[in-house]
Amino acid sequence: MRPSRYLIALVLILAAVTVFVSVWWRDMGYPLLMLWVALAALTAGDLAMSASSGRMTVEFDLPPQGFVGHTAVFAVAIRPQKDAVPDNVEIRIDCAPELAVGEGRLARAASVAGESHVRATVNLRLTRRGRYAIHVLWLKWPSRLRLLDIIAQMPVEKEIAVLPDISPVLSGAIRTQILPLEAGQKDLRLRGEGSEFHQLREFASGMDPRSIDWKRSARMRNLVVREMRAERNHQIILCIDSGRLMAEQLGGFTKLDRAINAALAMCWGAGLAGDLVGFYSFDSRPRLFVPALPGRAAFPRLQTKCAELRYETQESNHTLGLTHLSGRLKRRSLVVIFSDFVDSITAELMIENIQVLARHHFIVYVALRDPMLAKLTEPEEISLDAVARSVAARQIVQERRTVMEKLARLGVLCLDSTPEALTSDLIARYIEIKSREMI
Repeated sequence: MRPSRYLIALVLILAAVTVFVSVWWRDMGYPLLMLWVALAALTAGDLAMSASSGRMTVEFDLPPQGFVGHTAVFAVAIRPQKDAVPDNVEIRIDCAPELAVGEGRLARAASVAGESHVRATVNLRLTRRGRYAIHVLWLKWPSRLRLLDIIAQMPVEKEIAVLPDISPVLSGAIRTQILPLEAGQKDLRLRGEGSEFHQLREFASGMDPRSIDWKRSARMRNLVVREMRAERNHQIILCIDSGRLMAEQLGGFTKLDRAINAALAMCWGAGLAGDLVGFYSFDSRPRLFVPALPGRAAFPRLQTKCAELRYETQESNHTLGLTHLSGRLKRRSLVVIFSDFVDSITAELMIENIQVLARHHFIVYVALRDPMLAKLTEPEEISLDAVARSVAARQIVQERRTVMEKLARLGVLCLDSTPEALTSDLIARYIEIKSREMI
């Protein structure tokens, strides 16, 4: 409980009147004392009348899990045990900073039509993976005469598990993007240009005569053609760098979280396309390694492993990490490396180790491009600070372009994408790799 702004205003006004009257009319002490006593009695009466309004039952509701980058709703229902629920109930929660809430984690409760209770909701923005708790809930409402603010503290101890975002998988967006690998225009191209036998078909006008199988045609006494398709059951390794640079915030979320979301989407897409998917992570040393499994079978396991990845503060060791990965791979694979760099020395070490890995495997290097760099290179206002930032941003962009060109010359397929387009761009590159049989 604390004095409201109305009581504070009355006290200040009465104090000013007391000082003014005491200076000019010294014999008015008794009436002034009566005014102070009346204000104190009024406050005590207000407290007594408002005591029953604090008898209420509060119920909480928080979903057990949510996806990083999405919003979870913390709902509060207040039911009175006696009389009615006070008006203008305000709610404030104590939670981890990763559960970002606007307006200082405060919400106003609203009455439900036809019911005797009020409800309030607080939208929690899930910005990082992990388990986070809401510990305490504070309720604040005015007294009957609005001279006091009554505050109640209630323990909550509700937890929410923030998991990698698999909403593109659940919504069917990945399946829609992968569908051309199974049926449609790209499937015809895959069948015509692939290296794996698919089926025999009767020859029709317009087909390539070079695809005629003469031996089987003679045996069947009818022209038949060999229909081919792209090879399946390729081994795909999703390699995620979980070092210090990947913990950088980009568009409200860390690069690591965005890489994990894209990796899980590709795992599901590869499962639909009939490939095997494995997982590997490293920072200053090798961390997790999950052998390649059929994509759909690997998805729940990879989802669990990715949810356990920590935000590391140590510098990534590409030499140790990629050398260890090379020793674990026993067959040619498609290796998708999610990593980043800021200086030329780190980039050179990374390029050297990717070059060694690219001798036996097909490499896709994925980096996240900061959209702010494009804005800094072309400042709206011309000033000394803006020009200095523009020069620095252009230098960073040029260094990144140089590194990407070096990797491309080594036969590495580079993907420098914005955070929002990362998942769709990666799936598009995967479809391109499958259709061209680049693995």
